[in-house]
Amino acid sequence: MEAAGRPEGRKMEAAGRPEGTRPTGALVFDQLRDVIAAQERVIERQRVAMAIQEVKTVSKDDYDTVVKKLEAEKAEHAKTKSRLAKESEKLQFALGEVEVLARQLEREKEAFEKALSGVQSKVLKESSQKDKLLTKCTEIESRIHKQEGILHVRENEIKELHRIITQQKHSFRTQVSDLRIQKQQERYITQALEKKKKKKKAGTGSKGQ
Repeated sequence: MEAAGRPEGRKMEAAGRPEGTRPTGALVFDQLRDVIAAQERVIERQRVAMAIQEVKTVSKDDYDTVVKKLEAEKAEHAKTKSRLAKESEKLQFALGEVEVLARQLEREKEAFEKALSGVQSKVLKESSQKDKLLTKCTEIESRIHKQEGILHVRENEIKELHRIITQQKHSFRTQVSDLRIQKQQERYITQALEKKKKKKKAGTGSKGQ
């Protein structure tokens, strides 16, 4: 009775496990293994019972009943064993698929991390190049502003030179005009003096005759 109660206890333990703690295939495998162990113990007890019955004097009906029961137990044991083999094969196949998927997932993870690292490196490089370009553009803008300031000063200087040149031209023209007038006046005075001298000479000559 004690041996017969053990598989039931194992079944109750298996049934009492928290759901999700082990794969379904593994639970089925454990349960089938417990059933096979229980069936082997039952068969052993039947064999012992048959041996005892062989020693004792029993009726043929009882003997046939025990034999049939033993054969039924053997057939059930064979079915359970076959089912256990199938479930074990399924479990091994599932574990193989899990291992393949795990390796594939690891490869994809490595590829993703490699790609991510490449993208991050590219982003950092482009960000560095952008910062360099911004710095260069700022320097060029500063240089342009400085050159614009110099050009503005030069333009003011050129305007001032133009103003001075224009003023000097006007002054020069005025001086030239004054010089011409002065020369004309001097020429007029010279001519007037010449005429006066000629008249004076002419008057002196007529008195002497």
